[in-house]
Amino acid sequence: MTDTEIEITAELVRDLLEEQHPDLAGLPIREVEGGWGNQMWRLGGELAVRVQRMDPTPELQLKERQWLPVLAPRLPLPVPTPVRLGEPSVRFPKHWTVMTWVPGEPLDHGSISRGAHAADALAGFLRALHVEAPAEAPISTDFGAHPRSCTDGFENLFRAVVPDAIAADVRAVWDDAVAAQAWEGPRVWVHGDLHPANVVVSDGTLSGIVDFGAMFAGDPAWDLAAAWVLLPDGTASRFFDTYALADEAAIRRARGLGAMKSLFLMLMGQNGDRGLPGGKPHWGPAGRAALDRVLKGV
Repeated sequence: MTDTEIEITAELVRDLLEEQHPDLAGLPIREVEGGWGNQMWRLGGELAVRVQRMDPTPELQLKERQWLPVLAPRLPLPVPTPVRLGEPSVRFPKHWTVMTWVPGEPLDHGSISRGAHAADALAGFLRALHVEAPAEAPISTDFGAHPRSCTDGFENLFRAVVPDAIAADVRAVWDDAVAAQAWEGPRVWVHGDLHPANVVVSDGTLSGIVDFGAMFAGDPAWDLAAAWVLLPDGTASRFFDTYALADEAAIRRARGLGAMKSLFLMLMGQNGDRGLPGGKPHWGPAGRAALDRVLKGV
């Protein structure tokens, strides 16, 4: 049996806790829906166990272990913070981490009804996150490039999911992002993967940000795309006014990246409709709604 074939069950999680953190092994354990690279299990009322599953290396989880304790104290929304470390063993040859649980419902299963509040909350969070990162901060190989370096990925998504009726409009947004000036400021901390499954909501607004495995130091436009991907119709302008750090070029890059991220959500929805591994049928409508917001602009 290969590593990826090991079934991760509540019994396995409890065994791992008994081996390495026995004082936590008596807490209730229940699986959290979703997760691909890592699988999440609730541990009692305030903790979660993040178990490496499909990620081929522990790099993303180790990155969270190193940097989330540094970032979390200055962020205005709750984020998961490592509290115990689980190391590979004979029982399970991969990494796992006990982290604080961020209460709320993932946005891909919830909704935002207080759009202005959510726009302010997201802008405040990103203002606090987007500060100059230290020299040793990670640089992404998958995220963070200028849109002009992402044309192959965009084209693949474009061909797969864009309806003919809006193809020219989507292309225009992307071409404008490709033509925008590159980021010339310092490398700042970037979450990198803000989509509806990586934020949680409660009381109709954003209440937490999760899954920092993609975080890197670089161009903040990768996070600013969330103005369209996450926020309700008509709130992008308020977001950028409150954020107040994005120039015209950053907004153009962010809008193009928002289009690409929306197409990715649509593809995942399409894959879910076809029953393909990792597909998520409910992401399709979310992606199309986000793309419609992108096309409306700020």
